[in-house]
Amino acid sequence: TYRPTGFTTVNSYLFTENPIELINFLKAAFYAEEINRSLAPDGAIGNCILKIGDSCFMISQARKPFLGMTTALYFFVEDVDKMYQNALSNGATSVFPPDDMDYGDRQGGIMDVSGNYWWISKRLENKGYEE
Repeated sequence: TYRPTGFTTVNSYLFTENPIELINFLKAAFYAEEINRSLAPDGAIGNCILKIGDSCFMISQARKPFLGMTTALYFFVEDVDKMYQNALSNGATSVFPPDDMDYGDRQGGIMDVSGNYWWISKRLENKGYEE
């Protein structure tokens, strides 16, 4: 009961100057599902919970000292090429095109509309990274 459904032990919290733009991008590009949205007294997004696959994360309106904050996320999918192209079609910028990496993942990189980096990946080997 210490952790809500859909959340893991560590979860992402993204701060952006235009949360509506990022939320709409994530829904279109990565098929994110909006779970909950709460507004601050001034009408800005205080917190929006999104879910992609089996992972929940949060987005909020960036205010000082969080202005300009970006992050990088490692995102596992079934079809890297399809998700990469869908992200580009919805406003992402390519960081690198999908390719098979020497560590056993197929991976492509994009930057979203708020400047966050997403490594879109699929494990090609039936083993973990530690093996």
